[in-house]
Amino acid sequence: MLRTFVSFAQCVLLCAAQASAQWAAAQGFPNHPLHLFTGYPPGGSADFLSRVAADELQKELGVPVVVENKPGAGGNIAAEIVAKSPPDGYTLLNATDKAVNLALYRNPGYSDKDFAGVTRVARGPCVIVVNNDSPFRSLRDVIDHARANPGKLFNASAGYGSAPHLASVLFESVAGVKFTSVQFKGGGPATQSLIAGDTQINFATPPTVMGFVRAGRVRALAVTQPKPSPAVPGVPGAEEAGLAGYNFTFSFGLYVPAGTPRDIVHRLHAAAFKGLTKNEVRDKIAVQGMEALPSQTPEAFDAEIAAEAPHWSKLVRDSGAKVE
Repeated sequence: MLRTFVSFAQCVLLCAAQASAQWAAAQGFPNHPLHLFTGYPPGGSADFLSRVAADELQKELGVPVVVENKPGAGGNIAAEIVAKSPPDGYTLLNATDKAVNLALYRNPGYSDKDFAGVTRVARGPCVIVVNNDSPFRSLRDVIDHARANPGKLFNASAGYGSAPHLASVLFESVAGVKFTSVQFKGGGPATQSLIAGDTQINFATPPTVMGFVRAGRVRALAVTQPKPSPAVPGVPGAEEAGLAGYNFTFSFGLYVPAGTPRDIVHRLHAAAFKGLTKNEVRDKIAVQGMEALPSQTPEAFDAEIAAEAPHWSKLVRDSGAKVE
């Protein structure tokens, strides 16, 4: 009996010591640089939003925030690094909904329980673009040609599990067409292949292609939602462009390893929220075709992610896509 009591007392003391250490760590946070990982190379929406978020976090927290690009495996390499990092708030991930890769990959290297949400960063539609020298002048042109020539159009995709990949998969299903998709390690390389003429169509996140659209190097046919997006002016919605029933948007959010002290999670959220609600930051993101949408609380973000997970899992399952 005495031994049981001693063991219980030791457990209580250990838990109290751990809680005290976490509290002390939170009080001194941050006192050295943070690292923000993204699973895609420079030139795409993930990189753009990561650098915007890092800049704002740095201003609010008073320490450097270093962006680390770790492309590969649809973002899994970066996610696994963060999942296995110490839960102290110094390592963050900027990523799309993790439910996508958890459904797509047999062994992504992490589970949904390995992360705690901080905040959503931004949301937006993809843009369907073709080379400016392409004979396709409208979305109907693409659909008609693709139906008559299954598999003959090459789609430049940003990698399995990416927003452009899922946007194209859903498009194929709704439009009743079939592309031959070529997977690249990010939106930047995919768009470069379109410009070079190696591929014929590209479903791209706005930050990846809006500069090329304005420069006249690629032609935007539609956004991947029914109505036009104010953030992508002059480009019709899919319904107006000739494809009813098609609706795809994506978002990015900030995560930390599970077990990160809640005081630190809230400190990170407060810093990100303050930065992302500045008018100049919202305008910067809007110019790139997206809308800044920071979550009201980390708990609200976690709830949003949990509610949306079945949708993403179903989309992957219905597409038949699988990566071993």
